[in-house]
Amino acid sequence: MKQLIRRAAFGALSTGLLATGMLATAPSIAAKDSDVVRTGNCSMGSDWKLKVGPDDGRLEVEFEVDQNRNGQAWNITLKHNGAAFWTGHKITRAPSGSFAVNKRTDNAAGADTIVGKAMNPKTGET
Repeated sequence: MKQLIRRAAFGALSTGLLATGMLATAPSIAAKDSDVVRTGNCSMGSDWKLKVGPDDGRLEVEFEVDQNRNGQAWNITLKHNGAAFWTGHKITRAPSGSFAVNKRTDNAAGADTIVGKAMNPKTGET
C-alpha cells in the first residue's frame, strides 16, 4: 500500500492519496482539526490509515495497517518529499492483527509530501 499526503504552505493542510496511480480522498475521522487523515484498502484487503498533523513545528506521522491476522511481518518506509525518514519492520499484533508507526519529521518550507509504504514479504500484499 502506498499513501500520499500533501501539506500546502502556511500551515493549511490539503490532502490526496496516491494508490495504484489514482488520486482519491477520504474524510478525516477522530483527529484534531488540523490533522489530515486518509484511509483505504491494501492490495489483498488489509486496511491502512495515514495521519499527518503539526506537532511543535514538526510533522507528526501516524501510519497503521490492520490485517486482522496476528504475527504477520511487514516492511515499512516513510518518505518526506521523496527522502526516506524512517524504514523498519513491524509485526501485526493482537487484539486486532495490526501495527502502527508513529514518527516525526521536519516541516519543510513550502508544501510537504508524506508517503507511507508497507509490504508483507510473505504474501506480497502492498
